[in-house]
Amino acid sequence: MKHADSEIVRIDVQRALSEDIGSGDVTADLLPPDFMARARVLTRESAIVCGMAWFTACFSEVDPRVSVEWLVEEGATVAPGQLLCHVSGPARALVTAERCALNFLQTLSATATATSLYVDAVRGTRTRILDTRKTLPGLRYAQKYAVRTGGGENHRLGLHDAVLIKENHIAATGSLASAVATARRLHPSIMVEVEVENFSELREALSAGADRIMLDEFELDELVQAVAEVDGRVPLEVSGGVSIDRVRAIAETGVDFISIGALTKHVRAIDLSMRIELNPAL
Repeated sequence: MKHADSEIVRIDVQRALSEDIGSGDVTADLLPPDFMARARVLTRESAIVCGMAWFTACFSEVDPRVSVEWLVEEGATVAPGQLLCHVSGPARALVTAERCALNFLQTLSATATATSLYVDAVRGTRTRILDTRKTLPGLRYAQKYAVRTGGGENHRLGLHDAVLIKENHIAATGSLASAVATARRLHPSIMVEVEVENFSELREALSAGADRIMLDEFELDELVQAVAEVDGRVPLEVSGGVSIDRVRAIAETGVDFISIGALTKHVRAIDLSMRIELNPAL
């Protein structure tokens, strides 16, 4: 797995800290400036750890004297009560950066954990789990990084790196074939995917030369039929209404990809605890 882009991490963290601290942490001012502290972070539930770079950067941006000692690796599976890291440095910096640091770690670990559940559910099939653009505003890169950490793969990052033709695009251009042809002419070097809702549109997308076809809200028997009809000519992706209890059955139809918005938009933060101990002698 690639490391997180340090520049994007820095921008994410600076934005979060600016939002939280504003003109200054008036509560941290209650602590003597020379107080040092040590903290430990534990998880209260099983999880896939993700977001270490963001967590660490929150503290170093507030005060470069803060050090973080990780006891687990990015992408590790951890159990309830497990110690994740030690944080030490000026007490003011620890209490100021704590909330933002935990917000990143608990949110990205949640996405990685959710992704791993879906990946495990389809293990042994040909199907790969994809994310969508249904991400938390401003955290697109971070959450897509977390999907990769959890064993999934990324769909397009945004509106700039792949063409995805849907009903409104087809209506505006006059036909599915016209939409594909126009996309090819304007953006010859990037993938052109077409979303279809029935077999007539599926066949039209095949004839038009789409690079990938997204099957929206197809029933299981229809997916089996679509896989047989396409016969490997282009990859097939399933989207819409995919839950953890249905994903295995969908994968067993033989589709290539399943895209799941819930990986990033329905996340429930992992329950973490950061306990700080003041110690002027440190």
